[in-house]
Amino acid sequence: MTKAPMTVLVVGATGSIGRLVVAESIARGHTTRALVRDAAKARHRLPAEAQLVAGDVTQPDTLSEALAGVDAIVLTLGSHGGAHSSPESVDYAGVRNVLAALSGQKPRVVLMTAIGVTARGSGYNHLLEWKRRSERLVRASGLPYTIVRPGWFDMNAPDEHRPVFLQGDTRRSGTPSDGVIAREQIAQVLVQALTAPGAERRTFELVAEHGPAPSDLGPLFATLEPDAPGALDAVRDEDNMPLTQEPQRVRDDLDAVRTPAGA
Repeated sequence: MTKAPMTVLVVGATGSIGRLVVAESIARGHTTRALVRDAAKARHRLPAEAQLVAGDVTQPDTLSEALAGVDAIVLTLGSHGGAHSSPESVDYAGVRNVLAALSGQKPRVVLMTAIGVTARGSGYNHLLEWKRRSERLVRASGLPYTIVRPGWFDMNAPDEHRPVFLQGDTRRSGTPSDGVIAREQIAQVLVQALTAPGAERRTFELVAEHGPAPSDLGPLFATLEPDAPGALDAVRDEDNMPLTQEPQRVRDDLDAVRTPAGA
């Protein structure tokens, strides 16, 4: 795995998690680049040390400058539900467009999705299904990756700071009973996953329980099972989204990002 310091691109950098990821990455000594739609507006929202590069994940031809020379990418995309920010166009196609624009580069990728992502349903315009499809793109790409599925943001009690890593995505009620976690801790986990031994090719749900935050997340990463080589879904995930029943455009996207054998 690439050693720190790295050149890290944060995609979704002005969002509620992305801003914290930018700050955490800078604090850990990484050269940190933020993909933003409007650099002038973003300048007031991000640390002065952040390198701002204009681009839009829904417009693939705007991404090459931001991706040039990066060692790692942290994706914290979140759609807003409008006509130009749907789960398909942002949460899914944003990831697809970033991967397609790499032009042979092989950075470390950390993708944030959500706990309960394997639940099937039409809620929020099929948000979870599109996030799950984005996970599949990352696994199919052949890039070194970590996928983090956080619980409900900032609903933890004052004494709930002990992070817990889960696998199998069995908590799918769609309520905070599935698990809660502070945004700041999510950012810390996303950035530490870039360099932590044992984080590569791992997918896990992230929640917090009663207790203090540890100084080292390494032992938690070490407990995780890796995803099976070549698998589209995470280890222990329920097999409830058959590829044969997926839209043709989704299957075409998977074929387009797959790394050729021996590459």
